[in-house]
Amino acid sequence: MKLFFSPDQLRHRPTQYGVHGRLVRPLENPDRAQTLTDTLGRLGLAAHEPADHGLAPILAVHADHYVEFLRTAFAEFTALPNAGPEVLPNVHPYAAGVAGLGARGRPRTTGILGRTGWYIGDLSCAMTEGTYAAAYASAQTAASAALDVAGGARASFALCRPPGHHAYVDRASGFCFFNNAAIAAQVLRSRFARVAILDFDTHHGDGTQAIFYARPDVLVASTHTDPSAYYPHYFGYAEERGEAEGDGFNLNVPLAFGSDDTAFTSAVGTLVDAVAAFGAEALVVSAGWDAHHADPLSKLAVTTPAYGAIAERIAGLGLPTVIVQEGGYSLEAVAEAAPLFTQRFVAGHR
Repeated sequence: MKLFFSPDQLRHRPTQYGVHGRLVRPLENPDRAQTLTDTLGRLGLAAHEPADHGLAPILAVHADHYVEFLRTAFAEFTALPNAGPEVLPNVHPYAAGVAGLGARGRPRTTGILGRTGWYIGDLSCAMTEGTYAAAYASAQTAASAALDVAGGARASFALCRPPGHHAYVDRASGFCFFNNAAIAAQVLRSRFARVAILDFDTHHGDGTQAIFYARPDVLVASTHTDPSAYYPHYFGYAEERGEAEGDGFNLNVPLAFGSDDTAFTSAVGTLVDAVAAFGAEALVVSAGWDAHHADPLSKLAVTTPAYGAIAERIAGLGLPTVIVQEGGYSLEAVAEAAPLFTQRFVAGHR
């Protein structure tokens, strides 16, 4: 199995993250990627530089005007009088609070402050001078891993940083700018008729859900912490099953605060069963390690061995698979969970 990663993904170095009424140092930082390359490297997975596939795989998922905003936002924002060091929103339209399906269209406002509030959904997506380059490289990592699998590889690991599953067609949120899992799934669709995305993370992948919510060709199945009092708050509920042609092709298994290994592995088992019933020909795994009890954002009681157990269940599907890195903010937990999952997955994948 190849591991794809670009050093350009380290260029996103924000210093501000808004949480509980405070601006603090971001939990999503370059140390996460360094920890993963080190620990996965010890399994024999040397990082391969992703090829540059241009904007095509990104624009297959994201609106062109949103991509252009991300490309130009830092220069425009920092040209404002008394501008801060990073791009952060301070106003949002009412429509920005409603996910909807697909792009919402271009904002009427042309000012950088208005466009920032339109395209950035929260205070976890501070943009620095290197953010666009890092997000672009992360998307290329996902595309390269997916093309590797579409070309015949049994599995590939896309070490995506920044992560992606909270990114919508035209909105950044939750540390995410481009939806890497969605990009990978769309690339896989060039060869496979039915693709599934299996997302295990302490947070619901609301962006991924929205992108495919009306589509019958991509199943999105997620387990995550109950969002009724937890990010992303507004989406991730069990009754969200898809819409129009996508009705029945979205599955959420929310977990109550304090859920343990048994509940977590059972939930992933439910997702695995759904992927099999869907008849998926290829799989994208949105892999988050932040359900681990040691993670600073976790409200669950999941321990390291659970990641080995779910790896075996997922590997048992025997599908061509792209593993896409999502959350995980305790470096110690990441260093335990990610290699154990990868090792067990590779051993069980036939």
